[in-house]
Amino acid sequence: MKQHSIQFLKLVNEAKKRIIEITPEILKDKIDRQEHFSLIDVREDSEWPTGFIPTATHISKGIIERDIEKIIPDLDTPIVVYCSGGFRSALTADILQRMGYSHVHSLSGGLNGWADAGYKLKK
Repeated sequence: MKQHSIQFLKLVNEAKKRIIEITPEILKDKIDRQEHFSLIDVREDSEWPTGFIPTATHISKGIIERDIEKIIPDLDTPIVVYCSGGFRSALTADILQRMGYSHVHSLSGGLNGWADAGYKLKK
C-alpha cells in the first residue's frame, strides 16, 4: 500500500465529508442493471493500460476539470469516479460537485476495492 502524506490525507478526509461513496457491489449492480450513468477512471494515463472497470471512460484527474463539460455537458448526469484506492476519486468527486454536477459518487476503495471484491477488469 502506498504511504500518503499527512496533508494529502487531510484533503481527502475533508472531501469525503462532502461526497457520497459507493461500494464496488453497488457499482457492479448499476453496471449489471445497465443504469444510465457515466463511469470515469481518473487515474493517470500510464495506469489505464493495466486494466479498468468495464464501461469506464478515462479522463485523468489532471485534466478532468478542463474537459468534463465537453464530455458530460448535462450537470444532472449521474457520475461515478474511481482511481486506484479511492483517494484521488474522492477529491475529484468533490471538485465535480463544486463545478455544479449534482449526482456524483466516488468508488470506495477504488479499482483495488473492485478487484478485491472479485470483479473482473477489462484491458
